Amino acid sequence: MRTLIVDDEMHVREELETLLSETGEYLVLGTCSNAIQALRAVKAMRPEVMFLDIHMPRVDGFQFLGMIDPERMPLVVFVTAYDEYALKAFEESALDYLLKPVQAERLARTTEKLKRFLREGSRPAYESPSLERIPCISGHGIKLVDVAEIDFVRSSESGVHLVTDKGEFLTELTLTVLEAKVPILARCHKQILVNLRQIDEITRQEASSLIRTRSGKLVPVSRRFLPQLKERLLIR
Repeated sequence: MRTLIVDDEMHVREELETLLSETGEYLVLGTCSNAIQALRAVKAMRPEVMFLDIHMPRVDGFQFLGMIDPERMPLVVFVTAYDEYALKAFEESALDYLLKPVQAERLARTTEKLKRFLREGSRPAYESPSLERIPCISGHGIKLVDVAEIDFVRSSESGVHLVTDKGEFLTELTLTVLEAKVPILARCHKQILVNLRQIDEITRQEASSLIRTRSGKLVPVSRRFLPQLKERLLIR
């Protein structure tokens, strides 16, 4: 099974990788220490299975699940040192969970469950909260941008960029995920989401329309998305 390990502790990643390899049932594609690394890995490697730490700093396991495109979602096994998190994992419809330190005997039961799900083609639905802060690439770390600070989000060949008064920030999240998980972002163009709370004015033109944000930025609106945008804004 093509597998990804996500945990902020190096020794846990190493121990789990060794344990998985010893079973002969897993091909460990890689290990990640944070959400940005893991998002890149999911997009590039398309793992079938992911062992995910729940209690991570900055972005925890539950929040991270909400950042993955549904069509790329692997089968998820939560890994935790805390029983209360394990109970919440089941509330979040997790396939299974493992308590740290992971025991070989317990892992064997999880492995059989994973094999059955893959054989049957079953896909559990993972519930996750709306996103309030978006992880962005910042040097060697992660910058979390509050959704309230976003004027609009644009997608281009160079990636997905959050545009704010403080500058532009590159994120690994897709427009599809941002539209689904951030209620105040609305589609106004095939490649643009706008923050409904930052709209100051919509100006109609012959072929299209323009949004002016509170900070004075101009954002194009395509005819395709104008009706649903007006509906969101309660404009007749």
